[in-house]
Amino acid sequence: MCSLDHESGVVCNPTMATISLTINGKECLAYENETLLTCARRHDIYVPTLCELDDINHTPGTCRVCVVEIHQACKDKHQIVTSCNTPVRNGMEVLTRTKKVRNMQKLQVELLMADHLQDCATCSRHGDCELQDLAQFVGLKENRYFNRQLTESREVDDSSPSIIRDMRRCVRCQRCVAVCRNYQGVDALVMSGTGIDRLVSLRDGLDQLNSTCVSCGQCVLVCPTGALGERDEIDKALDFICDPELTTVIQFAPAVRVAFGEEFGMPAGTNVEGQMISACRKIGVDIILDTNFAADVVIMEEGIELLNRLKSGTKPTFTSCCPAWVNFAEIHYPDILPLLSSTKSPQQVLSTLSKTYLPEKMGISPDKIRVISIMPCTAKKDEAVRPQLSQDGRPDTDVVLTTREFARLLRREGIDLKHIEPSSFDDPYMSEYSGAGAIFGTTGGVMEAAIRTLYAVINDKELDEIELTQLRGFEGVRSATVDLGGPFGKVKVAMCHGLSETRTIVETILNRETDFDFIEIMACPGGCVDGGGSLRSKKSYLPQAQARRETIYNVDRTTKVRQSHNNEQVKSLYKDFLEAPNSEKARHLLHTHYSDRHRDMQHTVKEIWDDITMSTVVY
Repeated sequence: MCSLDHESGVVCNPTMATISLTINGKECLAYENETLLTCARRHDIYVPTLCELDDINHTPGTCRVCVVEIHQACKDKHQIVTSCNTPVRNGMEVLTRTKKVRNMQKLQVELLMADHLQDCATCSRHGDCELQDLAQFVGLKENRYFNRQLTESREVDDSSPSIIRDMRRCVRCQRCVAVCRNYQGVDALVMSGTGIDRLVSLRDGLDQLNSTCVSCGQCVLVCPTGALGERDEIDKALDFICDPELTTVIQFAPAVRVAFGEEFGMPAGTNVEGQMISACRKIGVDIILDTNFAADVVIMEEGIELLNRLKSGTKPTFTSCCPAWVNFAEIHYPDILPLLSSTKSPQQVLSTLSKTYLPEKMGISPDKIRVISIMPCTAKKDEAVRPQLSQDGRPDTDVVLTTREFARLLRREGIDLKHIEPSSFDDPYMSEYSGAGAIFGTTGGVMEAAIRTLYAVINDKELDEIELTQLRGFEGVRSATVDLGGPFGKVKVAMCHGLSETRTIVETILNRETDFDFIEIMACPGGCVDGGGSLRSKKSYLPQAQARRETIYNVDRTTKVRQSHNNEQVKSLYKDFLEAPNSEKARHLLHTHYSDRHRDMQHTVKEIWDDITMSTVVY
């Protein structure tokens, strides 16, 4: 079977293509056990698909849209098969566009639409929906089988503050189940019911809020329709922006600026920081801040906290800036909670300071400030409503918009990012950032930023090699030994991205099989640059990871200040307001606590059998 290198996108196979067949009369060579669909793609022959997703090896054959007609001379018979899970054979004659094939594809799409809500114009995926694409491909002009009563009776689960699950739009492709189970290791989603009632559910019949879901949003990234999406809060944000009695503050995360341009047709990894600032001003935002500034503050707080823990012999310390990881720890591994850093995430640090430090400096009433956060993350919505992340009954963050939501907001306001002149931050208090703050947006970045500052604090001098390449990479788990010098000497660090890998490393810690001092966890593969709130790509899972990461590293290289402790605005914050990292005031404002939310799940024999046979198709 061919395998896909996710970094380069190149199909790799150690063997030669030795199978000979024809597709639409074209001579083709295929690899042993390669599928007809993969072979056709390599030879630039289009076959429509819906449920299949090549880069997560998901080929359940449930949508039946990728059908082709094959003729095997040895058996002298014609047969219609699904190309996504039918292996090639020598001498096969494959036809992808016969009248019979096209009629079957059209009928299948019509049947898929039979219990799919017919309100495309109001769906968040309108114009970017794989089912719409298929309907146009097959030339569907009517739907003879639409059952409105049945469709509208489907479940809409809006219990979660972050993700909405709308089964009126589900096409049973099972991509969400596969990525949650096989890539994230959370396994919160299952297929339930039979026949026309078979749909995606949460385990044990729970709702989104009370399930083992951690709101990472990776299921949203692979959903081909609007069945899974973030809770839309655009109107809430606009209400704040348009209210003359309020002062609106917008912040956006390190990863947003390198992924947002793709929403407007720009090349992957384009840095649109300046255009985003201009767009925020154009829609009437009062104060525009950078979450990168707060990332620098997090390094100061988390770094000193780590040194104190090392002195006391408490280890390892886990980073805490990823809310989906915090949810994962609280729900799945509450025993690990005492090892999490108590420092708030950069989003929450900036929001807190926007309602304490900023009002003091600018003479604004805290009650009149509303903080809007632009994030590449669905779990940030969940984080914003945590009861422990508020001051005097006021939430630190008032509304979180994902990257996708912010793009929709700008389009509603008639703004195209490609045609707007860039501008720069001008806030004198919380907009400056270091290169260390910028690399928070990619896996390993938090660890690298922390090492730069820890070394300087311990040795009273800067680290000679500022780019710690041993901490970079795309492996699920990476470990290194770093010499901090002074009384601490060499420390063992680890970086982990993706919750399946996280589960493994947490198990080794609990079983005392590893001995790390400091561990960075990012729930999403690749880190925030591939967060669940970022751009969704048709027919692929994480196609732009490398381009976005490279741009983030280039931001670091071209930034005048590359260490968090050298950020002048951070220095002023501590001098004028917080006194020192981990001071009593800093701990009151910038630190938090966690809650044991462990849930014991029970799997029935039927569920286990369904799991085993979910994507097994026999021919």
